[in-house]
Amino acid sequence: MKDHAAPPMPLRAPETVLRLARMGQMMPTRLSFLRVLVRRLCAERAEVRRIHWDICDQGYGQAAYAIDLGGHTYSLVAISNDLPADQRSDRVIATAWDAAFVLFDGIATPAEIARIATQAPKQEAGRFEPRDLVLSRANKSVRMWNATVAALQAGGQPDPQMIRDIGYLMRTTAVYGNGKFGIADRYLIADRPGLDGPFAAEMLAVFMIRHFTLDLVQHVGGAPLDPSLARHLGIGNATGLGMAPFLVNHPVLLHNWIQARETALARVLARNTMTEVQHARLQSLARRAQKHLSDWHVPADDHDAILRQLEADWAAFLPQIEAATSFAMLWDAAADQTDTLQELLTALLIELCPEDVDDLCHDMADHHGPLIAPFADTDAVKSAIETHWQWALDCDYHNADDCRRFWYVSAAKLEPRLGDRFMEPGAELETPLDIARRVAALHADLPDTAQSVSTFTETHPRHTHAINRVALLNRYPYAEIRDNLIAATCRPIDMLRCKLSFFGATKFDPKSDLWTRITLAQGAPLGDELRPEMDDWWLPVMER
Repeated sequence: MKDHAAPPMPLRAPETVLRLARMGQMMPTRLSFLRVLVRRLCAERAEVRRIHWDICDQGYGQAAYAIDLGGHTYSLVAISNDLPADQRSDRVIATAWDAAFVLFDGIATPAEIARIATQAPKQEAGRFEPRDLVLSRANKSVRMWNATVAALQAGGQPDPQMIRDIGYLMRTTAVYGNGKFGIADRYLIADRPGLDGPFAAEMLAVFMIRHFTLDLVQHVGGAPLDPSLARHLGIGNATGLGMAPFLVNHPVLLHNWIQARETALARVLARNTMTEVQHARLQSLARRAQKHLSDWHVPADDHDAILRQLEADWAAFLPQIEAATSFAMLWDAAADQTDTLQELLTALLIELCPEDVDDLCHDMADHHGPLIAPFADTDAVKSAIETHWQWALDCDYHNADDCRRFWYVSAAKLEPRLGDRFMEPGAELETPLDIARRVAALHADLPDTAQSVSTFTETHPRHTHAINRVALLNRYPYAEIRDNLIAATCRPIDMLRCKLSFFGATKFDPKSDLWTRITLAQGAPLGDELRPEMDDWWLPVMER
């Protein structure tokens, strides 16, 4: 039960939480969407069932699986292809993949499997129906795949160190939902138990894709994987700029996600006492985090340096964890630590008290869209800007480096891209992610004497979007990233890291400031292990 005697704690200020430098250090928590999904599957004691298998000895063909969730049955249809090495690419412009997938609403009949098998390998060029909920594709991690098959065929098991270093047999290059390319619109399933949370259908697809990859490698290898090794093989993902603008274009979702996370932290910190059981659990999770960090290495020197510094800082902070007698005391001890350490500690504290936080997962969807109050007049707009947007007013947009970037959408793939305003053509096609500059321009044009907003927008129609964003922030304090997204210093990788942490991603492996590889479902229970006691895989560590 919650410690109701504790006074409520204030949430961290948006100006603290929503800076790119901190967002780029966020870690997965038990409120992350994949974790919420697996927890429900465990509570329902669901089981992944194979309902179709037409795969040759080399691993090519079709398969289908079914799982029950919230009173509904869903199927994953998987198509495994013989992909020439020269066609394997993580880029969104690829046209062929090792595998393609559709999450289907209901039990996939032989006729549905045959239909999907003709369309899914085409991906964007395919034709899909309203019962097709999620579309995805994946490529093998060739090194991990070949090593696993070779080990199994030789009567052994793959190298645990390689599994720790790579973490997956396949990585997805897209997991499409929400009506894209003709699949089912979100509203068709938004109220279903288990799929009512953000990206729940996509996370269900990822979980079942992982099950298929494990089945496939054991089929080709001709022997079973040790469950402890199989559990540590998740699903990889390669994610680029296409994901970054989402947080700007869905401000209510961003607010709901961050507010739930910050509320969870505040509830834990408000506890009057830390029990002996909680303290023991705290120390155990802290040591797990230390081992996870020691296992987490990336090729990029600058990003690996951050990890190695965090590993050292966390080791130095462990005595504070061991000595803590209250959650608030521990948080106070971290006040002078780095953003990176504080975000890891945030995730640990949220993990520690499920009874305080798990209900918050129900507040993370956006069922209604923005609900904002109109401004009384332009003076009210000006007051709101000067109260909540000082960070935007402090930028000098006449300085080249404060407006160097521009966001646009590629005509070829309809995917977001980032250009250099002073070195590349196309700035006239800029999409409105320059929120800070737009609000500053609005503020500069507001009249000295109050007038109605409608009168002002009649003569200044270009400011309508900025007025709406100012109104949004009045109601949803966590709806806006507190940084200039067109500055030369803007790193899209920080936006990616924030969003992916809410998905439940681990082992971030940035390849540049524009894209990263990650791992999903590493350490999660297997398809036949979905029981409540198995929901303990925050920052997984393979036992040595």
